[in-house]
Amino acid sequence: MKNKDRYFKALIENKNQLNEIDLGEKIQLDEDETREVITQLLSEHRIRFEEKSICKYSVVNKKSRW
Repeated sequence: MKNKDRYFKALIENKNQLNEIDLGEKIQLDEDETREVITQLLSEHRIRFEEKSICKYSVVNKKSRW
């Protein structure tokens, strides 16, 4: 999915500057599309939820996934 890859790349480059919805808007996704992409990335264990940061999701290090 093109949007998923775009969002994932933007999340890597974000460095906790924007929240997850604003980040989606930055790459021209609406809120529903952003939430769908986040759900897919969570199910693939490519991102994780982090409660104590501006952006509530961060990229999972490849080494820690296995």
